[in-house]
Amino acid sequence: MEAMPPSPATPSPVLRLPGGIWALGAVSLLMDTSSELVHSLLPVFMATTLGASVVTIGLLEGMAEAAASFAKVFSGTLSDRLGRRKGLVVAGYGLAALTKPLFPLAPAVSWVFAARVLDRIGKGIRGAPRDALVADITTPAQRGAAYGLRQALDSVGACVGPLLAVVLMWWFGGQVRTVLWFAVVPAALAVAVLVVAVREPAGHAAPRRTAALLTWAALGALPRRYWHIVALGAVFALARFSEAFLVLRASDVGLTATQVPIVMIVMNVVYAGAAYPAGRLSDRMPARTLLTLGLALLVAADLVLAWARAPLAVVAGTAGWGLHLALTQGLFAKLVAGAATPDTRGTAFGLFHLVTGATLLVASAVAGGLWTTVGPAATFLAGAAVSAVAALAMFTYRRA
Repeated sequence: MEAMPPSPATPSPVLRLPGGIWALGAVSLLMDTSSELVHSLLPVFMATTLGASVVTIGLLEGMAEAAASFAKVFSGTLSDRLGRRKGLVVAGYGLAALTKPLFPLAPAVSWVFAARVLDRIGKGIRGAPRDALVADITTPAQRGAAYGLRQALDSVGACVGPLLAVVLMWWFGGQVRTVLWFAVVPAALAVAVLVVAVREPAGHAAPRRTAALLTWAALGALPRRYWHIVALGAVFALARFSEAFLVLRASDVGLTATQVPIVMIVMNVVYAGAAYPAGRLSDRMPARTLLTLGLALLVAADLVLAWARAPLAVVAGTAGWGLHLALTQGLFAKLVAGAATPDTRGTAFGLFHLVTGATLLVASAVAGGLWTTVGPAATFLAGAAVSAVAALAMFTYRRA
């Protein structure tokens, strides 16, 4: 009897994702390479070269992220109103690219503050439309994997950026301003890839002819389940302050300015490696289970960071942060996308990021105050306490 020819191999789930997801992931990779090269050096640059206090750094980071969140709510709603998203995504990435030369040119903290806020506003402009665009070009069954893949590629860039910072700081003998100039190139490449390779999906929602960008009717169209997700996201943001404190903790236990980017490399290696598997897992497991596990990891990581006395302990705690992010960040994006209709998706993402960003501002300011008045350990112990309370609150989360 003649053997039957083998059936064609079924493509892996990641290969079945639309090309636009891969292109958006590549854009995220390049821009995060640029941003994290800057971010991994900026806290030490401000503290040593420009003389900023830890409280100032905490406020700056929190205000920058809050500015991004405010921009997200309006750009997300505008993308719903226009029925198009790519233009806003290009504008956001373009603004972020234009800010990159300002960091090495900065003569004072105020200059860094302006550059950082503009950079984060660019992030805000692109964030909600981009997240909505991911949902627009995927099926519901693919979304966990799609958000996980984009986040994984984003995190690869977040690994490459600090790694470049370490190599370049060594090569240029610790000349921070010189190294910061290298962030300009990947940022420009990110904009080029976005313009050329990302296409708006066919059959997008028609423009909405409303007089205002954000109306009570638009808010009322979002279901109760969505607002529950927003509240939960705010609690998570309160538990996890700015990652700048990881860099400062590394410096506090003895790492030099050339070595401190290593902690961000470790965090993002873990994040990149776990984000896609976590996204795939979120397509199969209850969200409540993964979110609770993520909080448990954050509690453990904060306790390790609070009691750290050597660089290895800081590295271990930072790895825990990375795993927490992998389990929770893409999942929240999936939950928001699933709770909104296609013509309110941009608004839903924008409002979600607004609330969580404002909460992050409060958390970062409090973290900076605790660091200065009590000590570094108090900052991370407070984070662990809030995370533990959030884990208990997960028992009230019934629908995800």
